[in-house]
Amino acid sequence: MSKYAQEVKEILLYVGGKENIVSASHCVTRLRFVLKDETKANIEQLEQLAVVKGTFTSAGQFQVVIGNQVADVYQQLLAISGIEEATKDEVKKAAQKNMNWIQRIIGGLAEIFIPILPAIITGGLILGFRNIIGDLAIFDGQTLTQLYPMMAEIHSFLWVIGEAIFHFLPVMITWSTVKKFGGSQVLGIVLGITLVSPQLLNAYGYAEAVATATVPTWDFGFMMIEKVGYQAQVIPAILAGITLAKIETTLNKFIPDVLKMIIIPFVAITLTVLLSYVIIGPIAREIGNTLAFGFTALLTGPFKLIGAAIFGLFYAPLVITGLHHTFLAVDLQLIAEGGTMLWPLIALSNIAQGSSVLAIFFLYRQDAKLSSMAVSSNIAAWLGVTEPAMFGVNLKFKYAFYSALVGSALAAMVSIGSGVLANSIGIGGLPAFLAIQPQYWTSYILAMIIAIIVPFVLTCIFSNDVLTSKLFSRIRTLKMKSQ
Repeated sequence: MSKYAQEVKEILLYVGGKENIVSASHCVTRLRFVLKDETKANIEQLEQLAVVKGTFTSAGQFQVVIGNQVADVYQQLLAISGIEEATKDEVKKAAQKNMNWIQRIIGGLAEIFIPILPAIITGGLILGFRNIIGDLAIFDGQTLTQLYPMMAEIHSFLWVIGEAIFHFLPVMITWSTVKKFGGSQVLGIVLGITLVSPQLLNAYGYAEAVATATVPTWDFGFMMIEKVGYQAQVIPAILAGITLAKIETTLNKFIPDVLKMIIIPFVAITLTVLLSYVIIGPIAREIGNTLAFGFTALLTGPFKLIGAAIFGLFYAPLVITGLHHTFLAVDLQLIAEGGTMLWPLIALSNIAQGSSVLAIFFLYRQDAKLSSMAVSSNIAAWLGVTEPAMFGVNLKFKYAFYSALVGSALAAMVSIGSGVLANSIGIGGLPAFLAIQPQYWTSYILAMIIAIIVPFVLTCIFSNDVLTSKLFSRIRTLKMKSQ
């Protein structure tokens, strides 16, 4: 009998039997099921299994957290159940039937950004290292690049990579978008390059050019088109990518096979580029500016501390729903305008979840399974991945989850109150300070300390059953009186 045969049989039983499974796949750590009826899944029994570290539902999929051995468990699942192996794309398509239109939009954003996250994280680290060697004047008022010529060369070399990732971000986004919507990926790359062509005015100089009435144009006689690029812009690239894919797939239905290779690429790319310059780009730029303005007003205006507290309290719950992926586009838009105040808050939320799960480790270190799960989840959260901490530990001990939210909110208020901005995104958890603009390091480190200490202490306090029951009883009483 296989090592996981018994556990797999129990997993099958507790997800409602193989007849309740539409399809199944796995990712790095989780089994991903699309179930006919999720109410038949016995979550309590599933999470009692030694091999299971937690469960949650996201993007229409019922996901069972297994860990590094998930591939072996999945193969045993296929062997015992007789279910045919499915790719993640096939499972996602099946899962869409369980999703409403909002969830589908959020899921679509996630599918666009997730493939390019390695590049974004790398870019964040690159900018972080450049901050350290080129912006921190802590050596008798001088930076490392001023003291050592070799450091200046390293600083310059690293910008080659950083510029490729962030200034030419639209190329990655159009590629990923076109891929998701079924178009030719190489045309997506070409489209992205046309949005950042050196023939165009750099997006960073557009505002000044408008103010001085020096925006360059193409004059076709019957119409004029602004020669403006979209460096570091997200929304124009996404909308342009969708347009290209839709035009291409539509033409593919009507053009004879013998002419497809000639007509479809030419018409699709030419028409999309024209639409991008004339309609999509200008409108999308204003949408991005409006989003950036809205979050800037919320987190820098007179009520910024309230806005910070709200963001700190609700970011982790948004992770549970998958809605947190929407902030990636806003973050990148804010970075293009000089810095984002959102990413520091996201990293603080990650740290707070890790701190609560660390407290659970100390409180339950005699429980081998729980302590092992808590340690691994703590490390993951402090490196920016909170799902294992939240779904595997903190949500089971609700007071741990709530403690993390409180710590996150307090830390967010300190960060926003100090005006902290990040130059990049992708570096989550404790290493996130590398992405912070150097002048804000002291304030942000203070916020990080709060995000570490407050959740840990509150989790330990609320672990007292008598105190916790009294507290929640008092809250229920106040709710009843208010009603």
